Amino acid sequence: MKGSGMKRVVVTGMGGLTPIGNDVDSMWEAMVAGRHGIAPITRYDTTGMKVGLGAEVKNFDPGLYLEASEVRKTDLYAQYGIAAAVQAMDDAGLAGAIDPFRLGVYIGAGIGGITTLIEETGVLLNRGPQRISPFFVPKMIANIASALVAMRYQAMGPSLPVVSACSSGTNAIGEAFRALKYGAADAILAGGAEASINPLAVGGFTNSMALSKSTDPDAASIPFDARRNGFVIGEGAGVLVLEELEHAKARGAQIYCEIVGYGNTNDAYHITAPHPEAAGSSAAIRLAFEEAEITPDAALYINAHGTSTPLNDKIETLAIKKALGAAAYEVAISSTKSMTGHMLGAAGGVEAIAAIKALQTGQIPPTVGLVEPDPDCDLNYTPNQVQTRPLETALSLSFGFGGHNAGILLRKY
Repeated sequence: MKGSGMKRVVVTGMGGLTPIGNDVDSMWEAMVAGRHGIAPITRYDTTGMKVGLGAEVKNFDPGLYLEASEVRKTDLYAQYGIAAAVQAMDDAGLAGAIDPFRLGVYIGAGIGGITTLIEETGVLLNRGPQRISPFFVPKMIANIASALVAMRYQAMGPSLPVVSACSSGTNAIGEAFRALKYGAADAILAGGAEASINPLAVGGFTNSMALSKSTDPDAASIPFDARRNGFVIGEGAGVLVLEELEHAKARGAQIYCEIVGYGNTNDAYHITAPHPEAAGSSAAIRLAFEEAEITPDAALYINAHGTSTPLNDKIETLAIKKALGAAAYEVAISSTKSMTGHMLGAAGGVEAIAAIKALQTGQIPPTVGLVEPDPDCDLNYTPNQVQTRPLETALSLSFGFGGHNAGILLRKY
């Protein structure tokens, strides 16, 4: 699949806003230490609701990234996306160092501006349609984080906000990788953003039996544990600067790793449940390795989707086994959702950063709260304590409602 004219794609910048840190360094420090960001929800009164825990971004100041007038016109999810993109661009040193028509933006979201939707619905019901904000639609739509980042950096190249539920961030990175590989741009800001901790979204996820009803923050998001009973909703953003290798080298950019493979499939089975034989998810993993022409071995780290739901963790384990064969028992795996909660459309961006940091440092972030092993989940999930081992490759996996499966394969540069 490589072809003679294919470009190589590297990561030259990273930005993250998460429940465990408002930049990449603080997030990674918390991950290595095994500190989670799960606590009682503070955004609204949870009295009478079945779910009271969430993984909120703490002490976020949008004024660090936006003018006050811009904040008023921008949904929280887009504020998160802009913050992560600014961090990534600053990290890459790319601003002003690229042809605007060769710079793209692929920032996905699973839901988009749902906070704005709730606020303006309240305006409609209480004050009438004439009082709905003229900024309602542009604040709400799921492409607006990409659009605002493009405006900020005059990115006039390919723009493709991806909406594939919880796979959005990983699909955005994968599709950006493909665009760069085929020469459509020189660099693309790619990742995901989400801000859906509100009564409507939490109530909907609760009634679809997706969320943990645990009241103990230390035993709520516990991927691969036999006691798991649902995910904890999180929020934030994770954005990478993906860059064509020769363009990066020509400007003397730092290079974190190379992206070498991408798998994108659908289970075509059920609106929320994974395929019982892991047909689509295992195929996504295989496709990423086939594109990279790499054979999985013990020098691989997998950042699992690992939601802490009974079905996902069991089927993801099966998918890894089917795709990797005997190597599945040799690789290091962990779910950083045990610390960040499930950041929905932002998860793939943040988990790609975690995979890159693991590849760089050889430190495998733990799956915290994993105390009671599940016989159906019998691989090495790095329980509770960071592990260190030599790594050459890392795979970040995301699976979403609607059967979407995505995986990106990274290699040391």
